[in-house]
Amino acid sequence: MSKTTEIAKKKTATAKTKPRAEVGPAMFGRDIFVEALEREGVEVIFAYPGGASMEIHQSLTHSKIRTILPRHEQGGGFAAEGYARVTGKAGVCMGTSGPGATNLVTAIADAYMDSCPLIAITGQVNQAMIGRGAFQETDIIGVTLPIVKHSYLITDIKDIPRIVKEAFYIAQSGRPGPVVIDLPKNIQQAKGQPVWPTLEEIKKGLPGYTQPYLKADDIALNEIMGLIEKAERPVLYVGGGIITSGASAELKKFAEATNIPVTTTLMGIGGFPETHPLSLRWLGMHGSASANWAVNGEYQYRKSFNDPMVKMKDGADLLLAFGVRFDDRVTGKFEEFCKYGTIVHVDIDASELNKNRKANLPVVGDIKDALTRLNKLVAKRPIQKKHTAWLAQIAEWQKKGPFAYRITPEIANSDHMVDHMQGHENEVILQQMVVETLYELTKGEAYITTGVGQHQMWAGQWYKYKYPRQFITSGGLGSMGYGYPAALGVKVALPDKQVIDIDGDGSFLMNIQELATAHVEKIAAKAIILNNQHLGMVVQWEDNFYAGNRGHTYLGDPEHRPEIYPDYVRVCNSFGVKCERVMYKKDLRAAIQRMLDADEPYVLDVVTPYSTHVIPFIPAGKTVADMIWKP
Repeated sequence: MSKTTEIAKKKTATAKTKPRAEVGPAMFGRDIFVEALEREGVEVIFAYPGGASMEIHQSLTHSKIRTILPRHEQGGGFAAEGYARVTGKAGVCMGTSGPGATNLVTAIADAYMDSCPLIAITGQVNQAMIGRGAFQETDIIGVTLPIVKHSYLITDIKDIPRIVKEAFYIAQSGRPGPVVIDLPKNIQQAKGQPVWPTLEEIKKGLPGYTQPYLKADDIALNEIMGLIEKAERPVLYVGGGIITSGASAELKKFAEATNIPVTTTLMGIGGFPETHPLSLRWLGMHGSASANWAVNGEYQYRKSFNDPMVKMKDGADLLLAFGVRFDDRVTGKFEEFCKYGTIVHVDIDASELNKNRKANLPVVGDIKDALTRLNKLVAKRPIQKKHTAWLAQIAEWQKKGPFAYRITPEIANSDHMVDHMQGHENEVILQQMVVETLYELTKGEAYITTGVGQHQMWAGQWYKYKYPRQFITSGGLGSMGYGYPAALGVKVALPDKQVIDIDGDGSFLMNIQELATAHVEKIAAKAIILNNQHLGMVVQWEDNFYAGNRGHTYLGDPEHRPEIYPDYVRVCNSFGVKCERVMYKKDLRAAIQRMLDADEPYVLDVVTPYSTHVIPFIPAGKTVADMIWKP
């Protein structure tokens, strides 16, 4: 047999064993695109139509995908984020070209900062018009370039199946993030035969994308074990990576096996049960005093930022930083954070290692895989130390500096008391009371979303979260207006759960139009507005750093200050959504229960003082020696 014949036979055999690509019938580009979404398991899309995206909407009318019409593209983007954050699957939103696309930008940036899998689809003008300043044309690829994990401008109908599959794979794997798909109208209107690639084919076509396969080195994991065996005062500092990777159970097993206390970031809340004896709750600017002391040590409070730091008690000698990014709201002054401890940093994104805080042992790898293997090592080499003295010190700190509140002289003498509470001063509702009561009535089982501001911090402090993906908030970007649209997305994903947006009046107003979406789509997401008529967090900073001078932080009607403005009861009712206002403490518990009992969208407008501060408070860029922790 000749060599040529042998080669021919081998080629024939390979062709027989290789599966043939699945080829569909001729279809319009818009139909190929929607079928590609269906093949990725998309159940819901939050989409607002326009001239450059209406073709896709026509296809969606024939699809099994539920299309929810938000009343603003930003609301749709935040709703998609809420859906993604609570399910772990990519949320999908869509807008038309130009202003529709740019209205999605804040949600895209938010998803990028919080490592949230998001597919943002934008219609685009015809290819022949791109770059000519056409009506509603915007280079959304260029606009979003710094805030996406990846982006695509589809220029060939044949690429639709591959690009959609790639987009979902990239968005959901490794460190998740947003992917933009920009689809010109002429591609939507063209006809072609789709060729559907497999996931394995997609992976082979992305040779440079190795992040999903990164695993911690065995030597590094053994080094971690050695450090734990030597440590006297270890602390686990864990973040959103624990939740994203699905490593909560592995973390709990590891913490219990090693008897190491756990503190989380705001994004990591719920990754470790906050009711667990080893929980320190969360740390940072407004985190628990005990968590901040455990990581950094306890210092005398200094009256001036220029005074020397005087240490009273030692903090962690080993900090196990798992799935975190050393955000400035956690660390304060970077170089003072856990200054005297050995830092181990494990993260799937190598760019985060040594970026904000230098680690003694930086390790690249998926945290679920790392914890699974660490647990096996612990099983073989049980940790003998129980850290009894260290845990006793932490218990002392927890007793000394718990989350607490009181009616301060500033509250007692505030306009709120004068205008609304005269003769009923003992009936004043503090914001913390609201969240505390909600926690009691829901037994800690509700899913909570927030806007951004003081209410966000109180929602984190006064509700104890037991589950991953139970607390949904805009952590990195800090997007006001996030809370209620995100609650809609969460409720769509979890229709049988209580979903409540704890919000501020400033934040809630920014996307109040989504009440229409809730009513029309019958999405029974609830909202509690902690209404102090001010931008409360900015007011707190004004009080601390600007002698209380108000720089446009009052949100009410200055000519009618005693009135509550706007009237949320009337506004909500105009959307067909029930709302009631609560002014006195005696009415609070029953009102919250009525809200919980409702099987429809429901808003509580709870009137609160604007002079309440979030405590603890470490000023930005400062240290634990500057922490105000007594209310």
